[in-house]
Amino acid sequence: MNNDVLIIQGLAGKKTLSGEVAINGAKNAVLKAMAATILFKDTVRLENVPMNEDVKKMIIILERMGAKIVIGESSLSIDPTGIKESNLDQELAQSMRASVVLTGPLLARFGNVKFPAPGGCVIGARPIDLFVEGYRKMGANIDIVDEMYSMEINGKLKSTEIFFNLQTVGGTETLMMAATLGQGKIVLKNCAMEPEIVSVAEYLNSCGANIKGAGTPTIEIMGGNLLESKGRPYITVPDRIEAGSFLLLGALCADNLKISKCIPEHLYSTINLLKESGVPIVVNNDSIEIKNNGDIKNSSFKSFNVRTHEYPGFPTDLQAPMVTFLTQVGGESIVLETIYEGRFKFIKNLISLGANITSLNAREILIKGNTNFNNTDNDVLDAFDIRAGFATIIAGIVSNGQTRIKNTYYIDRGYENIVSRLNAIGANISRQTN
Repeated sequence: MNNDVLIIQGLAGKKTLSGEVAINGAKNAVLKAMAATILFKDTVRLENVPMNEDVKKMIIILERMGAKIVIGESSLSIDPTGIKESNLDQELAQSMRASVVLTGPLLARFGNVKFPAPGGCVIGARPIDLFVEGYRKMGANIDIVDEMYSMEINGKLKSTEIFFNLQTVGGTETLMMAATLGQGKIVLKNCAMEPEIVSVAEYLNSCGANIKGAGTPTIEIMGGNLLESKGRPYITVPDRIEAGSFLLLGALCADNLKISKCIPEHLYSTINLLKESGVPIVVNNDSIEIKNNGDIKNSSFKSFNVRTHEYPGFPTDLQAPMVTFLTQVGGESIVLETIYEGRFKFIKNLISLGANITSLNAREILIKGNTNFNNTDNDVLDAFDIRAGFATIIAGIVSNGQTRIKNTYYIDRGYENIVSRLNAIGANISRQTN
């Protein structure tokens, strides 16, 4: 983890950012596609790959297990045939929660897997009991010793029906992938419906899997043998969270900004809220534009209440940038976080800049808008997690004077080349390496 600090010169509320931001491939899709390569008997090529810190770490994990990986320009070629080790590196796995998605493909292919409780951003409890219970129903024997999970199956994962008591993106993806090498039909109910799940499922189907219902609450998988890409590349779907992050930045700080290479329909909830607030947004087939926003004062935007929800509702990953937006608009807003109870740590950053935010309870805050940000105490703010880090960047660009942000590793995990991309549209950000 680096000790870099971002130094942001604020725009003092002026909307001078302009230009175009091209959206990268989705981190939350490509990490799952990388895990899915374990299900293949030949090399898999992945394209439109964002080279953020999480992707780099997943490369290391796969290579340590024996995979051969060739890194190209926004691409990866992964040959899984050399994987002989089904135990995850404890230190690496604990530093990135997405490592848990490797467990399903490893268990399905090798019949056993050993892994630690995963780590990642500290945004509340994210237990893996839904994964574990799913594996148990599929026939796995499970031992837990010193927070290390050991799982083993006799033969193939067996036919069963699994109901998720809570919708889980990672659980849906991981058990879906594992089931592709199972025996008979495995049915998953109350599944998450995120576009990233659909993207991976469609690719697996093109390579021989039999998955029906991805993108709906019920997914049916007929198990089979190892998959074969036969040179078909996986094209990573655009990152809807990155697109939404730049959209919220543009709403507060840009006059004319084009967010290209995205899929607007994946962001309907965010776009609709901002449009109703008064942000001048034009939606195209593969881009979103903010037009002639410079003459509109942020305080003229209408406030609204937000409740995070599983897709297609408002995403928890955009909650922090949205809170920053709501501190600048007129009126009062209530934000209810229904997914992760620890996701409001970052509001201390906004309060230190001058925001008027009251915690109503662990999952709900009241925001009184139309506040001017100014880092009068010259505090170094903490990124806390990936999305809180971007929300703090937005606050720094909006504010008067200079803002410094530490723990930039979190930001780098989700946003590739963030400093150069923001400076290209008119921001003034530098990175101080300690």
